[in-house]
Amino acid sequence: MLTPKQQELLSFIQTRLEEGGVSPSFEEMKDALDLRSKSGIHRLINALEERGFIRRLPNRARALEVLKLPDAMHRAPAPVIAPQPKIAPPSLPIAANDVIEIPLHGRIAAGVPIEAMEGHNMLSVPAALLGAGDHYALEVSGDSMMEAGILDGDFALIQRTDVAREGQIVVALIDEAEATLKYFRREGSKVRLDPANAAYEPQIYDPRQVRIQGKLAGLLRRYN
Repeated sequence: MLTPKQQELLSFIQTRLEEGGVSPSFEEMKDALDLRSKSGIHRLINALEERGFIRRLPNRARALEVLKLPDAMHRAPAPVIAPQPKIAPPSLPIAANDVIEIPLHGRIAAGVPIEAMEGHNMLSVPAALLGAGDHYALEVSGDSMMEAGILDGDFALIQRTDVAREGQIVVALIDEAEATLKYFRREGSKVRLDPANAAYEPQIYDPRQVRIQGKLAGLLRRYN
């Protein structure tokens, strides 16, 4: 069963697809639902996708497909696939992915673990960098992941999860006090957190000392 806002958004997307064959932008959806930020739209989109009502089409900007409608809407689903964007002349603007805002929670160590600070700032991120699920950002501090292309001052985009697979880059909270960004490995009965810099040693912990707080989903870099 959908919430009223989820149903309202699904109806708006379906109407726009039927009218023009292109799904609305996050800004248009925000205005249509009278929401204050696009992060609310991102959460609604994720919920509809997880419940199987819509699907995001990969590698296309503003591309959503309606898979089904709830009985209460009394309309048959009309999936419409947005056409592939055409290459525009240099003088014309090229369509870009929508931008959403995710929480920015302090700094994360890519060296010796440091305390993970909770903050209230928001970071604007291209929606194409994020898949389904809840996300947040952390500013990278240190150089122990530089051989994985993660540099000091980068913004690590993290998908929230409490489980990790072998070889994934994760945010690991150590002893409920310090957080670090490392490759996740298992070594016998222990957890090993590997750097991507030969100057640093792996960190080995009892599994009870380590709590996974997310996995790396993307990276943003500023150039001054």
